[in-house]
Amino acid sequence: MPMPKEARHGYIQESMVKSWREYVGQMETALNTLDEEIAEASQMSSTCTSEWCEATEHVIDEISNSLFSISEPRGTSEEDSRRIKDMKKKVHDLYAKYKSAAGK
Repeated sequence: MPMPKEARHGYIQESMVKSWREYVGQMETALNTLDEEIAEASQMSSTCTSEWCEATEHVIDEISNSLFSISEPRGTSEEDSRRIKDMKKKVHDLYAKYKSAAGK
């Protein structure tokens, strides 16, 4: 017997929010990993290699593009909105750290 329409809609909405949160969580993990890599590079006494700089800038751009184009599905919480806002700020901070590390 098929699910009632409201139950199907609720299930679909919950699935979308769950998937969205997983996606955002993976982006957050990527930002944290990138933060660690930039911190390590800034501790090096020599200038970072051009390959590292190009790859890092590319990753920052990709994450930034994804993050700033993301939309929140219906059913997300204020905490979800704050999480996205915090991640956007972190991207800006990481770019500044990257520029500082690349300039050494």
